[in-house]
Amino acid sequence: MTFHILTLFPEMIHAGLEHSVIGRASENGIIKLNTVNIRDFSGNKHGHVDDYPYGGGVGMVMQAKPIYDAYMSIRPLLSENTPFIYLSPQGAPFKQAKAQQLSAEKDIVLLCGHYEGVDERIIEELVTEEISIGDYVLTGGELGAMVIVDAVSRLIPGVLNKNESFMDESFSDDLLEYPQYTRPPEFMGRKVPDVLLSGNHGEIAKWRREKQIERTRQKRPDMLKQK
Repeated sequence: MTFHILTLFPEMIHAGLEHSVIGRASENGIIKLNTVNIRDFSGNKHGHVDDYPYGGGVGMVMQAKPIYDAYMSIRPLLSENTPFIYLSPQGAPFKQAKAQQLSAEKDIVLLCGHYEGVDERIIEELVTEEISIGDYVLTGGELGAMVIVDAVSRLIPGVLNKNESFMDESFSDDLLEYPQYTRPPEFMGRKVPDVLLSGNHGEIAKWRREKQIERTRQKRPDMLKQK
C-alpha cells in the first residue's frame, strides 16, 4: 500500500513514521510513504498557499489551486476509486472498523489541512470522505494522518511479525483487550491470576473473554451498548 500525503510539512510525517513497526514496514517495502509538499505548487516564490477568507473573519484559508495541483501530480499513480481523505474535525470519527476497511486499499490519499481549513471547493471536487481522530482541534492534519497510517498499516499482512498479533487487541471485536501479564509471577504483592499459569487454554480463553466484557463495561460502557 502507498500512502500519498498532501502536506505543508513532509518532514513532520517522515519524522513520526520512520521508526518502530511502521518504519520497518516502510524499509521492507510493505508500505510506502509518498509525501507531497503543497508549497511546491504555490506558484509564487514565497511558497504562500493561504489567503484571507471571503466574507471576512479571523485566520487564513488554504487555497484550492495548490492543493488541486499537488493532487494532480500524483493522479496518474492512482486508480479511479482511490480514497481521498481530508483530516477534519468535521469528519466521521476514526474507528477500528474504518482502519480495517482502508487496509484493503492499494493507495490512500490523505490531505492535511492548516489554518482555518481548506477552500470548500477542494472538498466538493476531490475529497471522498472526511475523517476526524477526535473531538478536538489540532494545529494541522499531520498528526491525524500519522494516526491513520499507523492504524491501517499494522493490519496489512507482513507489517506485524505475526498475522494474529492484532486479532485480540482492543476494538478488534468491539471490546477492550483483556489484562496482560508477564514475568515475574508476583510484583509488589500482586500475583498473576492462577488461570494464566494453569496451561488450560480453554479456561484461559474463557477468562480473557470475561475480562474483556468486564473491562469494557467499566471503562467504555458505550461500546457495549453499540454491540
